[in-house]
Amino acid sequence: QVQLVESGGGLVQAGGSLRLSCAASGSIFSSSVMGWFRQAPGRQRELVAVVGSPDITNYADSVKGRFTISRDNAKNTVYLEMNSLKPEDTAVYYCYLDQRGLRYWGQGTQVTVSS
Repeated sequence: QVQLVESGGGLVQAGGSLRLSCAASGSIFSSSVMGWFRQAPGRQRELVAVVGSPDITNYADSVKGRFTISRDNAKNTVYLEMNSLKPEDTAVYYCYLDQRGLRYWGQGTQVTVSS
């Protein structure tokens, strides 16, 4: 069984930065894909960033140039470095992991950006 635990959310002023972490435990394959979705109140969950193996990344247009996703395979951890945050980045951020046809989710971490 794979479990994902997120950390690093919080309250930050517009223009500030936050770093989210997501640690995966269990049987993790090097071919797994990890990433982040977010969901704001009243909106659908949207893909923010994804990193495959080997380290191929993709980003939502709304975060390109501001967010950076990375992974440490030795620690089974994925990171999301968020810079130049905007109020519209406010959402619950969910980590996910895809492997062997299954998707696993973290519990979510709240990011709030004040104007």
